[in-house]
Amino acid sequence: MDRRSLLVGMGLTLTGFTGQVLSRPVTNTQKSPVGQQLINQFAETLSAHNIDAFAALFAETYINHQMSAAAPIPIGVTPKQASVGIFAARLKGLPDLKVTVEMQVVSNDMVAASFIYEGTHTGVYLGVPATNRRLRFTSCDIFRVVDGKFVEHWGMGDLAGVMAQLKG
Repeated sequence: MDRRSLLVGMGLTLTGFTGQVLSRPVTNTQKSPVGQQLINQFAETLSAHNIDAFAALFAETYINHQMSAAAPIPIGVTPKQASVGIFAARLKGLPDLKVTVEMQVVSNDMVAASFIYEGTHTGVYLGVPATNRRLRFTSCDIFRVVDGKFVEHWGMGDLAGVMAQLKG
């Protein structure tokens, strides 16, 4: 099963088969649900390297269910701060990073998306010094949206693929 089919299946299962499948990001001229707009802003703010605007997409009470037990959040750091910190580090390691929304599934307060990340590894990333390699990797993410902010996240990134590209 390919990633796209997996994401659609996850989204349809999650939404009880009532979601709307979107095969491309929505342009600014189309009306869209808040969750769909947030997904597009997620990609746009990261591609613009605007970490403050990116952080503003998340509620202060944000919960990231993807955080690893192997690397727990430090005491005194909120899940929002930890998640934003991960993306800030990604931008430092890949300063020309561009993020594309491959597809979305939206239903009520839930939105699932497949993202493509592309950039050149010219800074330290995941503890690996710059290799000047061009990286391309993906993630599939599910968010719950309340009051125009991401409040919960479940996801899976291709960390093994990233590490394989970094190690060459």
